[in-house]
Amino acid sequence: MRAALLEAPNTPLVIVDDITISDPGAGEVLIKVAHCGLCHSDYSNVNGQFPAPGPIVLGHEASGVVQEVGLGVKDLKPGDRVVLSPIAACGSCYGCVRGEFGVCVNASAITSSTFVGGATGLSRSGTVVYRGLGVGAFGEYALLDANAVIKVDDDVPLDVACVIGCSVQTGVGAVLNAAKVEAGATVLVMGLGGVGISIVQGARIAGASRVIVSDPNGGRRDLAARFGATDAIDPTNEDVMSRVMGIAAGGVDYAFDAVGAAALIETGMWACRAGGTTVMVGAAPIDHIVQVPATIFMATERKLIGTLLGGCNGKREVPRLLNLWRAGRLDLEGMITARRPLSEVNEGFADMHAGIGLRTVISF
Repeated sequence: MRAALLEAPNTPLVIVDDITISDPGAGEVLIKVAHCGLCHSDYSNVNGQFPAPGPIVLGHEASGVVQEVGLGVKDLKPGDRVVLSPIAACGSCYGCVRGEFGVCVNASAITSSTFVGGATGLSRSGTVVYRGLGVGAFGEYALLDANAVIKVDDDVPLDVACVIGCSVQTGVGAVLNAAKVEAGATVLVMGLGGVGISIVQGARIAGASRVIVSDPNGGRRDLAARFGATDAIDPTNEDVMSRVMGIAAGGVDYAFDAVGAAALIETGMWACRAGGTTVMVGAAPIDHIVQVPATIFMATERKLIGTLLGGCNGKREVPRLLNLWRAGRLDLEGMITARRPLSEVNEGFADMHAGIGLRTVISF
């Protein structure tokens, strides 16, 4: 198959046409990829911020059509239109039975870039090729566990639906599943890429009374108002904590770091009121350390939590998010600010680095 291949960090992706992909085994599904969004997690592999095995086919925010199903797959068939999820929530491990889908045993595929058993289903001239973040959708086909493949109705546009796979699941899920933001709460969102804007939408859906956003990109701050932001802060010339305290006396109920930076996580902790919750949504570099003054943190009953993919089980979350979209409560179309062919994947990442747009969707 044709695919965009990352051969080594800090090098451009190379378009090749000689990747071999396996037939689906038991419980697996072969997908003909239609669209794939560019996510910062992919870019973190490209720029070496998150080391990844290589060579690797990245891409994990995708939609497509079922090509073939393996033995034992009952609820999917060739021709089904589907959204793909990076976590194939098994539904039966200790995490899943507690409703903690982000710590499902299958979530390890995100960091290993393999199936749980170590296989990848991809090769090139006899050499193993890895499947980025558990999906590997910068190729014409992708091989996934059936639990990561969610059927959607025939009238759902797949280019729009693909953004649910990561950014929307992660952002809205962080609000509704991880933080469980209640109506009337006050919220701070730091970082306004695809995930941050999805957090803003989640806060609006939850009924938050104030949704304060902070991002150095003025265009993104302006755009956030369309998605539900009530107040905007320019962190390059304003003190975020001081502004937050002026808007929400005593601090916000919830703060979300959508970038992945220790400094922002610490800002969020102290921009929260006593008893407030800071949610780590963005993936910080592995060398970032959060400093917590233990006694003060304990005495003020602040909370710090992490969430992976918004704690979502795609089989439940994708239909729920599509229902919100149909009801006009979730804007998916507005998330997509550019569309490019696979041959322009490097240009799409260059736009991301420059802070241009929210989401670029690659179309096959």
